[in-house]
Amino acid sequence: MSLIAVSIAVHGADEIGGAIERAAAAVRGGAKLVEWRIDGLAEEDDALAAASQLVRRSPAPCIVTSRPVWEGGEYTGDEQKRMSLLEGLCAGDDRPRYVDVELAAYQRSMNMRQKVQLAVKHPAQPRDLDTSLILSSHDFQGRPADLIRRVEAMTNEPACAVVKIAWTARSLRDNLEAFDLLAERRKPMIALCMGPFGLMSRVLAPKFGGLLTFATDHPTEVTAPGQPTIEDLRGLYRFDRISPSTRVYGVIGWPVEHSKSPAIHNAGFEAVGHDGAYLPMPVPGGPTEYEHFKATVGAMIDHPRLNLRGASVTIPHKENLLRFVRERGGRIDPLVERIGAANTLVVGSAGALECLNTDSAAAVASLLHGMSIDNKQLPGKRIAVIGAGGVARAVVAGLSDLGATVVVFNRTAERAERLAADFNQRWTSIGAPAKVVVGKSDSLACGCFDVFINCTSIGMAGGPAPDESPLPDDVPLDDRVTVFDTVYAPAGRVGGRSPLIQEAAARGAKVITGVDMFIRQAAMQFEKWTGKPAPMEILRQSLNVQ
Repeated sequence: MSLIAVSIAVHGADEIGGAIERAAAAVRGGAKLVEWRIDGLAEEDDALAAASQLVRRSPAPCIVTSRPVWEGGEYTGDEQKRMSLLEGLCAGDDRPRYVDVELAAYQRSMNMRQKVQLAVKHPAQPRDLDTSLILSSHDFQGRPADLIRRVEAMTNEPACAVVKIAWTARSLRDNLEAFDLLAERRKPMIALCMGPFGLMSRVLAPKFGGLLTFATDHPTEVTAPGQPTIEDLRGLYRFDRISPSTRVYGVIGWPVEHSKSPAIHNAGFEAVGHDGAYLPMPVPGGPTEYEHFKATVGAMIDHPRLNLRGASVTIPHKENLLRFVRERGGRIDPLVERIGAANTLVVGSAGALECLNTDSAAAVASLLHGMSIDNKQLPGKRIAVIGAGGVARAVVAGLSDLGATVVVFNRTAERAERLAADFNQRWTSIGAPAKVVVGKSDSLACGCFDVFINCTSIGMAGGPAPDESPLPDDVPLDDRVTVFDTVYAPAGRVGGRSPLIQEAAARGAKVITGVDMFIRQAAMQFEKWTGKPAPMEILRQSLNVQ
């Protein structure tokens, strides 16, 4: 069982009261340990008395850490003073459960080692002491070249009760090495990756036997880059449910930090009792940077302990997913071949791969529902599709197959022309050639379109243009026109409404938000991964939008 330790920085004695209140609230929220980060406090004249008060009043067993600036902390004082403070704490009446000392400081001098060894539990120490030593090593630049040497040095130190290693991840693959270190540990260990690529190591600590993971009680009060909140760990990511048997899923894309996919899928897993954990999986790049995608996703699939069983794949990697599965000899759904992009990866128990596209069916269903029509009423409708990426291809495939006339608009004319050429004149399910053409930007305002569909990232929270609309101001919008934005906007938007949807609604057009499409495509993914019907109401509630 891995524990949650809330990490709280105390910069001076005047903050002790507030810090104790924060710690008590964190313990009520599920934290089992409190880490007192006394970097600033340790420089005060009465540091020992103040730190002793923190330990005495701590609402849960505690770790005391005074981290120097040369290892990513804030302490700038004398090293002898710092070690004497920790020694005094361990010898006093109010003793912490652990003290955290850096490997570099411990190795620096015999005097330092003697001070630490006299203060903590030790096989050769005859005194009955209460405090154990966490030996730690951090690298805020990236994976240290001597990573294994550091781990071995800490493991082989008799006074060390817990090994802690942390470094800034440069890609998701760093997490896999942290998991391997945990799996091969010979002592209790904390192995964490910092930064935006390291969240997986923090959330999945229970799967690999990590002693604990550090969390914050407030997102603006982190003591290390990438610390999640206790609320997110236990609520969003279901930390308490994660075990060695847990299957791993995620959303692969760039950016993904604002994605609501973890909320919707983890809520669904909880509702149906599926042993799964769904995480954001940031993979930079785009269609021209396939090798990064291939290396990262391949490493996760091949990892013998991760048990990756599926992923949602979003911008800009939908075409990369198709290429990846094809190269690996996996099954490609015929619709994916037709679209040329996939948004769903399925990994079988024996490693067999399959890719699907749930965007197409979800987009068609959302449009028909929003317009209150059935598919027999689509022929004759004139639809403007803005964008020519993976989502646009899925939308064009579905609508053109049902007989709608689709006009594609895109900043890069060549890409729009390729998309149109791929679908125009194909034989459709209604027994007629498809009608897909390229439009000129000035014709968007022609007044001849029944529907506008945004398939770009414009208006997406966390994207390159979150406050913009893809439609020019002169496009006529009224109650005869439907505006459908495939972007769903979870961050701070009323009802999940993007700028395009807000503008269209204000001008009287019928509007369809990306939320409906998002839920529909996610439900199809969920059913493919779990083999169980998606709990649609739970999925909707998890987005907290109307």
